[in-house]
Amino acid sequence: MSLSKKIEAILYLKGKPLTISQLAEYARCDRKSAEEGIIELLSEYAGRNSALEVVETSDGYCLQLQEDYRDLIETLVPLDIGVGALRTLAAIALRGPLAQTALVDMRGSGAYQHVQELATLGLIRKRRQSNGRSYWIQVTDKFYQYFQVDQLPQPFDKSA
Repeated sequence: MSLSKKIEAILYLKGKPLTISQLAEYARCDRKSAEEGIIELLSEYAGRNSALEVVETSDGYCLQLQEDYRDLIETLVPLDIGVGALRTLAAIALRGPLAQTALVDMRGSGAYQHVQELATLGLIRKRRQSNGRSYWIQVTDKFYQYFQVDQLPQPFDKSA
């Protein structure tokens, strides 16, 4: 099995950007070999007439659909999210990670149901706080993939 094919499989299976170090670790090779493998894979994809592409992002390398085919995501893999849950998701994405209690203060008691729904869809993750009273809520890699964003805007610093 060639290293570039192994890296391709790793990128496909992980479904998120990976650094050269991570690729080397998963492929069980040294960093230089992983760099050579990703360069070979980039070259192979550049010569293919494929709906997929390997791209370098600020977080590493990933395998993704080419821009021309991204509309298929919404058509073939639609998420059924109500307006309230979508607004709750936006609050989590823009302010997270945040405590579930703070989210409920912001969005009302319906946020408890939204959090459950969004966690089931895999768009957010809940982590119990160290004091055990509430949860930390934040978006997942699936959120970034589904909504096709590399990173979220940083909160505006009002003191600056």
